[in-house]
Amino acid sequence: MSPLCDSCGEHVNKLNQQVSVMRKEIKNLRQMLDSAVRSHRKHMTSLQSAVAHIGHCGLDEGQQPPPPPSAQDALEQGSIQTVPIGYISSCFSVKNGTPRQPTICGPSRATLRIQQSVFNNPEHALVGLQHYSHVWIIFLFHKNGHLSYKAKVKPPRLNGQRVGVYSTRSPHRPNALGLTLAKLDRIVGDTVHLSDIDMIAGTPVLDIKPYIPEYDSPHTRVGMDLEPHESDADRPNVAAVSLNQVTNTLNLDKDSGPDAQLNLKGERNDSHRNNDPESLLSRDKSQADIPGTDDALCSSSPNVNTHPSLPKDVRTVLEEVKAFVTQGELSQLSSEGKCQVSDSPITKLPESMVDRPCYGEEAYSTIAGWIREPPVASLEVRFTPHAERELAEFLPPHAPGPAGSDRPRFKFLRGAEEAAAAVRGVLSADPRSVYRRTRCGDKLFFFTLDTADITCWFGQGFAEVLRVRPVEHRSASL
Repeated sequence: MSPLCDSCGEHVNKLNQQVSVMRKEIKNLRQMLDSAVRSHRKHMTSLQSAVAHIGHCGLDEGQQPPPPPSAQDALEQGSIQTVPIGYISSCFSVKNGTPRQPTICGPSRATLRIQQSVFNNPEHALVGLQHYSHVWIIFLFHKNGHLSYKAKVKPPRLNGQRVGVYSTRSPHRPNALGLTLAKLDRIVGDTVHLSDIDMIAGTPVLDIKPYIPEYDSPHTRVGMDLEPHESDADRPNVAAVSLNQVTNTLNLDKDSGPDAQLNLKGERNDSHRNNDPESLLSRDKSQADIPGTDDALCSSSPNVNTHPSLPKDVRTVLEEVKAFVTQGELSQLSSEGKCQVSDSPITKLPESMVDRPCYGEEAYSTIAGWIREPPVASLEVRFTPHAERELAEFLPPHAPGPAGSDRPRFKFLRGAEEAAAAVRGVLSADPRSVYRRTRCGDKLFFFTLDTADITCWFGQGFAEVLRVRPVEHRSASL
């Protein structure tokens, strides 16, 4: 190698060393800046308290300090002090491995006991909640580690891409509030038993609200908009019978001529048949099952609006009755939907019959594309034979064990099969952070599920469970 090439190599090495030193210095400067910001905040807090104290001391004799704002004023200004109604006892004891969404791990379970400091009789606050299958849980992200936040965040499902914090469910927010939809299993006294949860043990809960699909689900709102507003499902048929009765009443005597025998169904009056309720119901039912029956049949009969022998007030009454019946039949058809079989195309409800705007189910609620198709794909989860044997050793919470056996026991999960399903749910969503995924992809991953410590590793498109040990076992070994 020529001396020129040697000198170039040495120069490149020196440049690399300088770049490495500069990176370390930048990292140190960032750490110093963070510590300076925290120190500045502490100093500002102490200064504010000192100034407030000086203001109180500088008051003239007999002068009272300004009263603190009333509770109503504070509430109107948005300054409130929250008090937890209880704390979660969960099968997830640490953040590592806890699902980011409640639907990821269905077998996950937790309990919430209402504190007696909030209500003298906590069980009274839960009366009636047993009628609901799901509840909203409003809680605090108490394990953020700090209260700092940024306008843009990097969700793990986006694999490092930045989006606005309000387009995500990141725990690092100006107000560290969390919201989860949990399944309500049962209520025992002052304790609520939940499943499908994503909260760790010790999470402070601020409120519980029942989940009501009619109010909370946009798709259900669309269905409600298309349903008839009356609760009587047979209203269209009854109205059709009333239509015939009104028409027969309004018909003139048979001897007054063919025009006086007008019938909205285009038929001549038969006194025996018209007075038979069964024939009326059967005829009206068969016509109500076909969309547009009234329009088709009325078009074949003399036009109500242009018939010369009908008085104006009679024509008005018949038009109103016809519009009422048509609306009822269309509402019945739209609410029954798939239950009816008809050769005619489905008739959509006119806009005038809908109280609230409805733009179709697809356009009613939309979500970001990366929610359904994230850059991070779901993983296949495997168990080694050794891990399967270790997991099978765990007993359900209340199952009797062999005499003298010290086999581990779950606290929340109901057996080894449910625990395996929970592990698959957690690992299939790749619980690693972006940093661990990119920088520590070849290292083991640990997380705790109920009373079991899980050891696994990640490969290309899969995660494999290596060991399942009781929590006490690992604590003793440490």
